[in-house]
Amino acid sequence: MRPAKDKSLNVGDKLRAIRKKHGLSQRELAAKAGLTNGTISLIEKNRTSPSVASLKSLLDAIPISMAEFFSILEEDDSAKVFYRAQELTEISPSHQGGVSLRQLGNAAHHALQVLHETYEPGADTGPEFLRHEGEEAGVVVRGSIEVTVDGAVSLLHAGDGYLFDSRLPHRFRNIGDEICEIVSACTPPSF
Repeated sequence: MRPAKDKSLNVGDKLRAIRKKHGLSQRELAAKAGLTNGTISLIEKNRTSPSVASLKSLLDAIPISMAEFFSILEEDDSAKVFYRAQELTEISPSHQGGVSLRQLGNAAHHALQVLHETYEPGADTGPEFLRHEGEEAGVVVRGSIEVTVDGAVSLLHAGDGYLFDSRLPHRFRNIGDEICEIVSACTPPSF
């Protein structure tokens, strides 16, 4: 049996490294992403955590997909089939705005991205609506979530699901009193 590994990533350090690799200053990245360079500085120093939507805007400005940003090296060249809970990659730890997005495997190597999502009461994907190529679907496993897609709003409860074109503006908010848990999929991988 292999020891458990911590799959949490240091978002600030990783963003700084990728920004520099692409030859961008903080000001240039801020202008492309529609944020202030002060915000980028705080994120890179891990003094503030970006919302999912803000991080997506930053990565789109580089450009790099969320899947590439959070990709992990699989342990060997053979295809990995089974993953233990501690092996999922945390791409938005819950201490960063109350949203936890845990990715199954290395989405950069697959046509499908699977996420285990957790939203604390009051948490959301950010004030900006998300938009990206592909389709996404999910089933609420526990609690409830308000989902907005292209202006249509619905409150989904355990057992309910969604399926939509991800190019449409969308947002997720937990307006309930308990944790919401979702298992979702996106193709092609975009987070």
